[in-house]
Amino acid sequence: MPNRDLLALESTTGFILTRQQQDSPTGIVLTYWVRTIDQVFPVTIPNQETIFFVLDEQVEEVERILMRFSGWRIVKLELTDLNYKGVHGLYCRSLKVMRQIVDLLRLSGIVMMEEDIRLTDRFLMERFIQGGVAITQCASQFKLKPAEVFPRFRILSIDLETTMRADKILSAAFYADDFRLVLMLGEGEDKAEIKYYPSEKSLLLAFIDVVERYDPDIFIGWNVVGFDFRVLKNRADALHIALRLGRDKQPIQLHESGQGKLFIRMAGRMVLDGIDTLKGATYQFESFSLENVSRQMLDRGKLIDHVEVRGDEIQRLFRDDKEALARYNLEDCKLVWDIFEKADLINYLIERARLTGLSLDKVGGSAAAFDNQYLPHLHRKGYVAPEYASGVSGLSAPGGYVMDSRPGLYSHVLVLDFKSLYPSIIRTFKVDPYGLAEGLKEDSLPEDLLPGFNHAIFSRSKTILPELIETLWAARDQAKRSKNAALSQAIKIIMNSFYGVLGSNVCRFYDQRLSSSITLRGHEILTKTAECIEDNFGFKVIYGDTDSVFVWLGDDFSTENADKKGELLAEFLNGWWRENLQQRFQLDTQLEIEYETHYSRFLMPTIRHSEKGSKKRYAGLKRLSDGSERMVFKGLENVRTDWTPLARELQENLYERVFKGQEWKSLLKHIVEQLKQGEVDAKLVYRKRIRQRLDQYVKNKPPHVQAGLKAEREYEQLDQPSPYRSGSYIEYVITVNGPEPVEFVRSSLDYQHYLEKQIRPVAEAIMQFLGEDFDDLVAPQIKLF
Repeated sequence: MPNRDLLALESTTGFILTRQQQDSPTGIVLTYWVRTIDQVFPVTIPNQETIFFVLDEQVEEVERILMRFSGWRIVKLELTDLNYKGVHGLYCRSLKVMRQIVDLLRLSGIVMMEEDIRLTDRFLMERFIQGGVAITQCASQFKLKPAEVFPRFRILSIDLETTMRADKILSAAFYADDFRLVLMLGEGEDKAEIKYYPSEKSLLLAFIDVVERYDPDIFIGWNVVGFDFRVLKNRADALHIALRLGRDKQPIQLHESGQGKLFIRMAGRMVLDGIDTLKGATYQFESFSLENVSRQMLDRGKLIDHVEVRGDEIQRLFRDDKEALARYNLEDCKLVWDIFEKADLINYLIERARLTGLSLDKVGGSAAAFDNQYLPHLHRKGYVAPEYASGVSGLSAPGGYVMDSRPGLYSHVLVLDFKSLYPSIIRTFKVDPYGLAEGLKEDSLPEDLLPGFNHAIFSRSKTILPELIETLWAARDQAKRSKNAALSQAIKIIMNSFYGVLGSNVCRFYDQRLSSSITLRGHEILTKTAECIEDNFGFKVIYGDTDSVFVWLGDDFSTENADKKGELLAEFLNGWWRENLQQRFQLDTQLEIEYETHYSRFLMPTIRHSEKGSKKRYAGLKRLSDGSERMVFKGLENVRTDWTPLARELQENLYERVFKGQEWKSLLKHIVEQLKQGEVDAKLVYRKRIRQRLDQYVKNKPPHVQAGLKAEREYEQLDQPSPYRSGSYIEYVITVNGPEPVEFVRSSLDYQHYLEKQIRPVAEAIMQFLGEDFDDLVAPQIKLF
């Protein structure tokens, strides 16, 4: 799609795709590629300077250190840090010079503020531009202003198939709702969706040509940067091909972070990885393999018979049935496409960008999202952000409150939940970095002050963060009313991230006076809520966790009246908190507690080998609004991927029978008998992730690492590369000779291990409340081992 000359435009609106910054002889040039309704074009902003801040008291030292540098200037500003110290702005007309200066000042112990903010981001942030932008021509310059834009992107799903060592591309597939094509290495008859190429080089050149002709805004894929684009770059380099996939016809840039994460940059196009995007939208799966996620979300999977050995199968298809390989390759693209559509991920990312200013391809980014929203307001209040992680620490600042539980097997437990508790606390109690600075000023008016925790004092009237949350809250309520799930989810994630930004020692606003004024207030709210329920209604609160209380109505309580009682409790508590906070602090509360769940049966287990109640672990039979029931597990073996399928399946079936008053002993006996007979071997597989490369485990080698090392030796003998990387899962079983990988099991399984370490813990957790003994029940079977 050819770009129109922007100089011919007087004004237009669009959505920012990518942002670049680079040095030029006259200053720094910013380039924003913008998608409008009918085109994509670059907007160039020349002659720019970077800026960061240093303290007035260190200016002489800074000037002395930087005497040999040119291309910078330092200016006194009418701003202070949050400790009321005056600051200078240090400006640079070169990114290279700025990086050198920052490194040198850091080595010299100079305090710097906001030195890490990219100029492309600051330029947009200070203009409150978040995703949508209005572009106006003024002489030869362009002015950018915020605009509300709902873009429609051209999206292309891609997937590569390679040799086992990824040292040759066998095929490359493309899929969109109006386009599908597979480029295949080798000989064959071209068809509508398959084109054959005699060499890998010609296939790569065809790949570049397809991208140029289709002209996508966004590539999507599965591990698409870590595998597909990494392979494309490696093979292009090996074949001396410039991989010119950007809209500026320049080769793509692949960068690796210090943590080993790969990032890709190309002008005017971005790449979205399905795994990262789902995780960012808070989706959770036992495995993020494409096969597992597509089975869970789409009820279909890969077009291959033996997914567990798909590497071998791909090589066979390439050798014997290239058309079948093409269908498999194309279906992988379509699976990713359909997952993005099913989860509405593109709209989620658009809404996130419109709310926070984050680029669509930003992974994580809660701190950056906070900065984008907060810093422009802070600057206009006369402050700059503090030095990174320089806030007060070493105080009592615990995390979310977890109440001591009362273990037992109960009937009729209600869950009451505070709606977005931490954002509500921030709004109600005015928790805010700027508000803290204003509250601690010596000339603050007493009637404007509000106490926090750990000697924090906040201003009631001078705040930023509570207003930001209030705006987001109203937007989420509107999103729910209009059934805009993507926007609602984006807002929820953003609001809940604010506490994390204030409480993390790798964020610039970290200060334990702030975080403790949220968490300790949460502790107080939960304990007082529990006391209020017990004092006014006589019901026992058997557990509380962060923002929820679990209320036992009594085993004889009427099922039909449980929901009504839950609503009554919520209404009473909301009124009680309104009066309480008005009397104590003269505050209008934003706290809202809701009746959430009725468990007709509920298990709060003990800590293993203890009589003390566990935390963050329970199971219940949840009654739904239509009268049906559903099993819920929290923190127990059923939801832990490092427990075997046998233990998890047993727990679900056993507990459901107990909760529903059904006979359960025969089930447990049958499972033990099946274990003894070797009939459930397929369900005895452990699955655990490695956090680093296997060769980095030196002193401590847990079972999954031992199994992985055995597997690597086997792969080496087969002249195959190890499939394990940092973050990989290892599947293994316990044999009479220790842990062994499922791919290379050489020994008999250790059934006694599974009885003691998998079946017994699951069964005993509930049997202890039934007056039953595990050994008495299964002793005949045990003796047969």
